[in-house]
Amino acid sequence: MVYRASTQRIDRDQELRERILHCARARVSEGGFASLTMQALAEDAGIATGSLYRHFRSKGEIAAEVFSSACRVEVDVLREILQGPGTPAQRLSAGLEQFAARAWHSRRLAFALIAEPVDAEVDEQRLLFREAYADLFIELLEEGARLGAFRVSHISLVAACLVGAIAEALVGPLSPPARAAREAGTSAMDLATVSQSLITFCLRAVGAPES
Repeated sequence: MVYRASTQRIDRDQELRERILHCARARVSEGGFASLTMQALAEDAGIATGSLYRHFRSKGEIAAEVFSSACRVEVDVLREILQGPGTPAQRLSAGLEQFAARAWHSRRLAFALIAEPVDAEVDEQRLLFREAYADLFIELLEEGARLGAFRVSHISLVAACLVGAIAEALVGPLSPPARAAREAGTSAMDLATVSQSLITFCLRAVGAPES
């Protein structure tokens, strides 16, 4: 006789899986991927450590799911802005401003997603999402080039450069030392400064006319 899991059992397993991922994201948001250990996660979820392996093969798989879930949200938010109303330059500026603001207000998670050393499974997701961000910029750059709003030739290369510029502009201000300096009142680097500098750089990089 073939065993078939009941719908109730399947639902319970799915609920537990979601609880584990919720706890994992909370832990990464608070302490980065370095704080994500199987023992600590099991304690957070209120289960035995061995029970985690019924739902995930490894810590790397859990970390990759946390990474993927968080990045999907950010890609969707950016897509909505870049494909929304306004000129290409206005949408690029608004997208950069919103991305920086969201990262700034979730600094520990944002730093973990952008730059923290991670498991190989997460590195693989990083590459995939860099491509997803670049694809959004490619679409906007192509539109801007058609309308004469942007002066770019190698669009895919410029899109990749935008992704890199965003990450590099934010990684320093989001880093643990920078956060500690702000909390101690010894840092003048604030969100407005970082955001405006990033916007100005990227608009110039795509050949947008100076306003």
